[in-house]
Amino acid sequence: MTQKWRQDSTFLALIEDLLALEEVQSLANFRHHYYTNRLAHSLSVSYRSYCWAKRFKLDCRAIARAGLLHDLFFYYPQDYPQLVGGIGHLKNHPRIALENALKLVELNDLEQDIILKHMFGCTWTLPKYPESYIVTLMDKQCAIYEVVGASIGQGLLSIKRLILKQDKTLA
Repeated sequence: MTQKWRQDSTFLALIEDLLALEEVQSLANFRHHYYTNRLAHSLSVSYRSYCWAKRFKLDCRAIARAGLLHDLFFYYPQDYPQLVGGIGHLKNHPRIALENALKLVELNDLEQDIILKHMFGCTWTLPKYPESYIVTLMDKQCAIYEVVGASIGQGLLSIKRLILKQDKTLA
């Protein structure tokens, strides 16, 4: 995950109130996409989306905030069928995230659309705004990077360990 967001004071000013919330911080306690946690994933989606919004002169505030809140749910997906009677996590977690976000902060129509439609492709409701499409795409990009990139990294670590082990036996 990119850490550039930590040095971007404009980005941080848009989300600092959200980052201060206990509920948002608690996302760090949930493993996400096998190799990261939900807060790190959400920050990555938020920042990457924010960068695209700046480039296209879109609503940077809405995209940064909704990007951070897009996965605001407090359970593990594998436990989800027991929570809501078998309705699929991929289709339902955007609604749950939106409900949770609305308990914490007021959201405008754009922010709500971003959160609710970020799983377009798994769900059939078209996003209404360009910002919603950007968060959808950045969510997928981050998920792929988190799973594949981390898997490749794990594979490279295994190769490195094997090489180091062989070097020791040769010495």
